[in-house]
Amino acid sequence: MSLNSPWRADFPGILALAAEGQTYLDSAATAQKPQAVLDSLLGYYASGAANVHRAQHLPGERATRAFEATREKSARWLNAASSEEIVFTRGSTESLNLLAYGLEHLFQPGEQIVISALEHHANLLPWQQLAERRGLELVVLPLDEQGQIDLPQAQQLIDPRTRLLAVSQLSNVLGRWQPLPELLALARTQGALSVVDGAQGVVHGRHDVQALGCDFYVCSSHKLYGPDGVGLLYGRRAALQQLRPWQFGGEMVLEADYQHARFRPAPLGFEAGTPAIAAVIALGATLDYLEQLDQAAVSGHETALHAKLLAGLNARDGIRLLGAPQVALASFTVAGVHGADLAHLLTEQGIAVRNGHHCAMPLLKHLGLSGAIRVSLGLYNDSSDLERFFAALDKALELLR
Repeated sequence: MSLNSPWRADFPGILALAAEGQTYLDSAATAQKPQAVLDSLLGYYASGAANVHRAQHLPGERATRAFEATREKSARWLNAASSEEIVFTRGSTESLNLLAYGLEHLFQPGEQIVISALEHHANLLPWQQLAERRGLELVVLPLDEQGQIDLPQAQQLIDPRTRLLAVSQLSNVLGRWQPLPELLALARTQGALSVVDGAQGVVHGRHDVQALGCDFYVCSSHKLYGPDGVGLLYGRRAALQQLRPWQFGGEMVLEADYQHARFRPAPLGFEAGTPAIAAVIALGATLDYLEQLDQAAVSGHETALHAKLLAGLNARDGIRLLGAPQVALASFTVAGVHGADLAHLLTEQGIAVRNGHHCAMPLLKHLGLSGAIRVSLGLYNDSSDLERFFAALDKALELLR
């Protein structure tokens, strides 16, 4: 069955890559951008760039208005209670580091931070390093055979010593939704703060942070079809009030003299220096574009395309799927074939997939692997992309086996 993407023509990068014989199947790493984003970036720079929040002149006022409009749009996209609960960062990684440093004063030696065995390095290393600095125990929740956090084990491991739970919504390696409602409820029962890494999850469906009940939610623009260098940190108002500033400089200062300073509350208190103004404004254009799409149609297209990907992989001998992926991606190995060799032959045939540990090295080690091939889909992909991928895969395996 042919699955044509009605949104493919909205993405000049996909069309340009196809014109040079490239099939892009690496959207979990970064997504291509719709024309609306390109128009926004050019429009900002071509009409006169200016800094935000700092000037009364027309270019500055215009930039500030557009910048803050994106904060409002982001709050609506995530259903935050207020735009003041949205902090702009450089990406999910910076958001998580901000939290690890900004919350450090709340921890005492011997307390616990809980993560899971599937975390991306961005949601592992900040907490690992915080645990080292403060003499904390870093507890790792195990997974079941499908690649989902084991809830019975989590019930045992999240205990009165737990001060923070940080887990991914959707694994970038296993492609499996995690049981957030149950995990977040366990954290609340112990009075622990909760952090959700939504870098992958935010791309697939609309997620209501108030309904989730998490204290913090982080995501990146570049995976959500937006520009690079921008991230969103949602924080429940009461949770944000517990954060201390982690970067100091312009804009976040309320009052300063040579010996002392007072700082603004969130969000501006956590946005030191000149932000990525053009990119933030273009993120607003991204959200406008996504808002007008038929979400049911997008979800249906992604589901059908993902099913076609899994069926094709499962039909080929020697392929081992990692976990039981539910959406957007599939990671796999091939018996007797080195991933780097396979990736090289796919690349030579114009197939853009990802090979390696996917910034989740402990997870791959846990699975007894040094790496895996990952195929990941965007709303602009269609069945012809998968047909080219499978033809290239068969040819590569014929050479390698």
